[in-house]
Amino acid sequence: MDYIVTSLISYLFGSIPFGYLFTKILLKKDIRNIGSGNIGATNVLRAGNKSLGYLTLILDIAKAVVPVIYIKFNYPDLVYISALCAFLGHLFPIWLKFKGGKGVATFVGILISINIYYALVFGIVWTLTFIISRYSSLSSLFASISIPIYLLIINQSNIIFFIIMFVLIFYTHRENIKRLINKEETKSKIY
Repeated sequence: MDYIVTSLISYLFGSIPFGYLFTKILLKKDIRNIGSGNIGATNVLRAGNKSLGYLTLILDIAKAVVPVIYIKFNYPDLVYISALCAFLGHLFPIWLKFKGGKGVATFVGILISINIYYALVFGIVWTLTFIISRYSSLSSLFASISIPIYLLIINQSNIIFFIIMFVLIFYTHRENIKRLINKEETKSKIY
């Protein structure tokens, strides 16, 4: 029963489409018709409101942190189930016909919740890649693969979970990867 409740609550938390809600309610726009059509923070920034973009980023992180931290301290054996379900909720939200975001901010929330050092590794790799390339998508891909590599180096046992996370992020970025290969990807600004 704990597995079912944990999975369901984590999924529902993860599936809250903050980017969609903010742009719909406050900007009277459908984020799915802007830029990449993605509901995440990067695309909300493209909608023309930096405050909403950063708020989306923070809340997309928080929607993983809240359930995963709770489960970590109350049902530690289920922490990876909670993390995966929150992540899948963001990628495939029931409220938007299972068409959600790319999962990077929610993944950061998972990293913060499981081990803050993982989040620091992710942040460093993302920032360095972005400074060099100015591609948010490439930065996200490099930072995501850096976690299983880091765990391999320090000989941690939870590497399979983070390989699965990378594969899912790779999948959600498949169009970005095509554009990167064809040199058609749009460079991003953080500020």
